[in-house]
Amino acid sequence: MRILDEAHFPELPNYYRGKVRENYDLPDGRRLIITTDRISAFDRVLASIPHKGAILTQVARFWFEETADICANHVVAYPDPNVVVGRRLDILPVEIIVRGYLAGSTDTSILTRYKRGERDMYGIKFPDGMRDNEKLPEPVITPTSKAFDGGHDEPLTPAEILERGLLTEAQWETVSSVALKLFERGQALAARRGLILADTKYEFGTDSDGNILVADEIHTPDSSRYWIAESYDQAFADGARPESFDKDFIRSWVGARCDPYKDPIPEIPAEVIEAASDVYAQAFEMITGRRFEPDISGATVKERVRDNLVAYYPEGSWGRR
Repeated sequence: MRILDEAHFPELPNYYRGKVRENYDLPDGRRLIITTDRISAFDRVLASIPHKGAILTQVARFWFEETADICANHVVAYPDPNVVVGRRLDILPVEIIVRGYLAGSTDTSILTRYKRGERDMYGIKFPDGMRDNEKLPEPVITPTSKAFDGGHDEPLTPAEILERGLLTEAQWETVSSVALKLFERGQALAARRGLILADTKYEFGTDSDGNILVADEIHTPDSSRYWIAESYDQAFADGARPESFDKDFIRSWVGARCDPYKDPIPEIPAEVIEAASDVYAQAFEMITGRRFEPDISGATVKERVRDNLVAYYPEGSWGRR
């Protein structure tokens, strides 16, 4: 299978490896962001899924274009299916998660905390008697600290964000307002495709003029929870997990077999990896309305990416002699 599990090119400057993306800061103020096929959950990398990186990049491209009227974003160019060139931003240290349903499987999710008996979460009071995956009266924002260098996300309230100086009051008002508008747009367009956008995560950054832009990714199967609308009501009535088109497929498989925060991750079988790849391809097609056709040029995905990034190599390095 063609997999991009790493994308380190020594010829490119200022390399930084994240859980899923590999980044290069260019001298002109732009950043190369290469999305690999690695899948991350529970604050760790679980496996690599064929074509996942290209699908995430292209789904994000679709949504960046569909939401540019709400908030500007970091995108400059797409030189390869797995690569976006963006403006280098100062990333705000708070991740903005918007939730429309009582769902989730991570320690910071409202469903996990609700089942532990918590009712006051993220500065929001939740009523007793709610059920798994129940629709909330209205979307809510559940912010977390942004984990750097292998740290863990920490739940925050708006008051804590301001008290700690993580954001100014003006920044918080902007990102919270924009996030709700982006989520409303996402839910509306997803509904037209037969999907429910149950929740999602946004990251924002500031440019050199202090303007707030959407960064990283938006409404992808990794940053969002998508359910099949047609089967949701029956699944909810039966107390079953809704059909999903997102990384819950792998997350649920792992979570059913170990404590993913403490135990070693079991080896994920090839058939599960292949099924996950199919889920991502189907998600691309349902979200965008276009057929997913993987780019199979180049001997490997990494070689194709390398060829498509020649223009960004410094003079005198590989490909620029």
